[in-house]
Amino acid sequence: MVAIAFIEKILKLDAENKQYSIVVIGEESHVAYNRVGLTSFFEHRKVEELYLNPREWYDSHPDVLHHKLNTKVISIDPTSKSITTSAGYDVSYDLLVLATGSDAVVPTSTPGHDSKGVFVYRNIDDLERLITFSATVPGSAGCVVGGGLLGLEAAKAMMDLEQFGSVKLIDKNPWVLSRQLDQDAGKLVVDKVTELGLDVLSCRKIKTINVDEEGNTKSVTFEDGNTLETTCICFAIGIKPRDELAASAGIKTAGRGGFIINKDVETSVPGIYAIGECASWENQTFGLIAPGVEMADVLSFNLCKSTQHGHSEAPKAFRRPDLSTKLKLLGVNVASFGDFFADRDGPKELPGRDSLIEAAERGPMIKALSYKDPFEAVYKKYIFTADGKYLLGGMIIGDTKDYIKLVGMVKSKKALEMPPSQLILGAKADGEDDNPDDLDDDTQICSCHNVTKGDISRVVKDGSCKSLGEVKVCTKAGTGCAGCMPLVQSIFNAEMKAMGAEVSNHLCPHFAYSRVDLFNIISIKQLKTLPEVMRECGRDPESLGCEVCKPTLGSIFASLFNEHVMDKNMHMLQETNDKFLANIQRNGTFSVVPRVPGGEITADKLIAIGTVAKKFNLYCKITGGQRIDMFGARKQDLVDIWSELVKAGMESGHAYAKSLRTIKSCVGTTWCRFGVGDSVGMAIRLEERYKSVRSPHKLKGGISGCIRECAEAQNKDFGLIATETGYNIFVGGNGGSKPRHSELLIKDCPVEQVIPILDRYLMFYIRTADRLQRTARWMENLPGGIGYLKQVILEDKLGICADLEKQMQELVASYFCEWTEVVNDEDRRKQFQQFANTGESSDPIEIITEREQSRPAYWPKDSVKYDFKNHRWSSLAWQPILEASHFAAADNSSTPVTAAVKRGDTQLAIFKVKGKYYATQQMCPHKRAFVLSDGIIGESIDDGTEEGKKKKDMWVSCPYHKRNFTLEGQTPGGCSSDSELSIATFEVEERDDGWVYLKLPPVAELDSLLGTERWKVKKEETGDPFAEMDRKSCNTKGRKSVKPALFTNGVKAEVKTKSIDW
Repeated sequence: MVAIAFIEKILKLDAENKQYSIVVIGEESHVAYNRVGLTSFFEHRKVEELYLNPREWYDSHPDVLHHKLNTKVISIDPTSKSITTSAGYDVSYDLLVLATGSDAVVPTSTPGHDSKGVFVYRNIDDLERLITFSATVPGSAGCVVGGGLLGLEAAKAMMDLEQFGSVKLIDKNPWVLSRQLDQDAGKLVVDKVTELGLDVLSCRKIKTINVDEEGNTKSVTFEDGNTLETTCICFAIGIKPRDELAASAGIKTAGRGGFIINKDVETSVPGIYAIGECASWENQTFGLIAPGVEMADVLSFNLCKSTQHGHSEAPKAFRRPDLSTKLKLLGVNVASFGDFFADRDGPKELPGRDSLIEAAERGPMIKALSYKDPFEAVYKKYIFTADGKYLLGGMIIGDTKDYIKLVGMVKSKKALEMPPSQLILGAKADGEDDNPDDLDDDTQICSCHNVTKGDISRVVKDGSCKSLGEVKVCTKAGTGCAGCMPLVQSIFNAEMKAMGAEVSNHLCPHFAYSRVDLFNIISIKQLKTLPEVMRECGRDPESLGCEVCKPTLGSIFASLFNEHVMDKNMHMLQETNDKFLANIQRNGTFSVVPRVPGGEITADKLIAIGTVAKKFNLYCKITGGQRIDMFGARKQDLVDIWSELVKAGMESGHAYAKSLRTIKSCVGTTWCRFGVGDSVGMAIRLEERYKSVRSPHKLKGGISGCIRECAEAQNKDFGLIATETGYNIFVGGNGGSKPRHSELLIKDCPVEQVIPILDRYLMFYIRTADRLQRTARWMENLPGGIGYLKQVILEDKLGICADLEKQMQELVASYFCEWTEVVNDEDRRKQFQQFANTGESSDPIEIITEREQSRPAYWPKDSVKYDFKNHRWSSLAWQPILEASHFAAADNSSTPVTAAVKRGDTQLAIFKVKGKYYATQQMCPHKRAFVLSDGIIGESIDDGTEEGKKKKDMWVSCPYHKRNFTLEGQTPGGCSSDSELSIATFEVEERDDGWVYLKLPPVAELDSLLGTERWKVKKEETGDPFAEMDRKSCNTKGRKSVKPALFTNGVKAEVKTKSIDW
């Protein structure tokens, strides 16, 4: 973690000068990962979720960053300035930075320390070995030796495995965390973790580890003669710096280990530096990330900015690091800050001018003030100077809300403006927000990466970061232990508000309400159309809305009233996916996904899917949700495809909707010998219940039949894991771009209570989540988090559980298959055609054959930057294009009606909105996609002023990537999302002969600029992304195994095969 922090800082500081080329050599097989979050690996088992930067990041700096994995450096030659690797090659250097970290200490003098079942807790390989071994000894006792930070983390990890019958923590000290806490605080932590199921054995030292005849651990014997049966021991008794390279390089090391460094973090050999746990400063090594990051900060600044290396600024120096820590261990908040043992060891320094000697001559130098609440399990001890004017340090158990503020007070060395008693009793109440205004700019907010309040404020004020995610990327705040995130959020919100850009939860400019507010208003007043909602609570009662509020309102209507999304009042509110009940793909075709509840499917239905795919030449792929996705369906073929699927007994899979997608399951007790619950049966029942339920975002579930978790239920919006007495229910997880592990809502839930609890949870989410907010983000923003959710869902704190169950029951009782309704309705069937004026079709992307299936060519990298809106045609003439009856539904309604039409080889889009016609090219120039007629029509609000009326715009939003093109306003055809893009617009009118006319240039001229063939995406435009890879691997792409008998003299023989008679 320290090494990657140094690399990131160098890349940032050296971005202009490009003075350095960086070569990184790592012994492990993984790129840099978050060791602070190692325990979470036991939950998700995915090392990629721990990566501090994805693997692609390392390849995104090809000119300056080169990395080698699985490579160990075995020696350093300072004379030739080169290193030798285990692979046998040398690498030369100008400057060398050692960030070799540390190893876990193993008591090699203890008999049996190398027996089977003995582990350490240090890296991913250690954890994977422990996971594998634990599955071989289920129900036995597991032990952790060491009561420090790492020991408690290891104990939690072993408990989370749920393989051991019990977990024991063995500590030689009278209380845990003896390096951070005093006796009162340490014993309070012991009491708390014991309540959570961890057995703590204090004042115990292991004399021998006893083994059986095969070398397996069977028990331990303590120095007092007592024995304890155990099959697994994990040592977490300390670390030793990795300084073995010192010998070859002649680098001086400390008596306790570690490369000795000076204030510049340089070792005794010029040009060789050391940072992190391998470095010894003033005979101290540091096992925390913060001091290592501080070393990285000093070195990167000096290399890139200081006079030491030819620059203009004064060099930085490494000083006494801040060892303050704030962690949550086994559910217990623990913090220590500043000089937290000043009352025991004497103060390291005193604020003001007095020296320690002068202060000691006058009497006691410090006084401690303690507070203990055994009922709330809170303990605080703050240490002050004897006069009570300065805070020196302290420790906290339980209520750690004031931690950041206290650390800032210690570092500032400023006199207190309050009596000490007020400081220790003045913590804010539960639920009260952190107030960043109380903090100075130099207050450290993120101790893991040494990020101050000023650092966060600066990137918000200068416009570099406009979202919390961007702040995390830019400053690294919150990317270590993440304990600072609530305060980072508060600082971000405060700065945005100060700039007049308050973080508003209003849905869009058309409403002064959030999605939650609108849900409640619509529910209470039973509003069922966009005009009704606009008149009731919109800023402009006559507005059409926009691409943000329309789909949101459509989703709310569906969640409350469940009308068909293709009904007149609903259809134009929908995104393209919902509008045509299928996911639109790159080439304007759609995907078809029948529902396969729980992943269980009959042979007849598989044959039906295969028949349809073969008949319509659809590309097939198995999805991660255990169903079959068929791609490449033309809009005009969707009804015929679904007619056959419905006839075969299949239903819509709602892959296009913000609703329940799938509930993944393992086979459970249906087939598996390890299963303890019928996961398939439960998955099918739940998927049949919640199918089609619209929600703020998509929903995914998972059901595992045992703790082996084959269905990955713990990274779903809701997931169940079978136990001997019911199911553990997990909520609020998701994969995707921001993965989040779910949290346990209830343990051993009886089978008959699963549906009532999920009904409450899902309906509470539907009622209270923001627009497009997954359950994971909703949980993160829910005041009180999982604790509050348990109170609402399990304890009925708000008295709404019965109402939530009733509302969900009404919703699921109104179910109908949307595609079955379309297949059986002639008017709805007519809406599925490519062009309104002809039965012809056009393919805007070249179709290629790959691995015996058809797919569209890759999208081009560049957009079309031509100025279509200002193109000058040689001549224009009125041409009849389409009968006006097509737009009849828009005559007396604010609901727009659109059409795609074909003229020659050119595709055009026509819109009728509020009685007025508009016409444009059909192609969005961003990705050359012919889809604008399917976009949502938006309109700016009318604020009632003359100036506002002049500025009022109407636009169409491309359904692919939300590029908004103006239909009416100051610059028709312009793109408000990207000034380099534009579209051609045309005059259009309806005439008395019942036809709609467009004023167009001659067909040949029109086609030469806008024709489909002119802009058709060709295979040769983008090339093959795997060309180099296939060349290096001798072109083995997609190679299939072939029986040897099919070859004659090395040449494949032609073989006739029988196939199913489709």
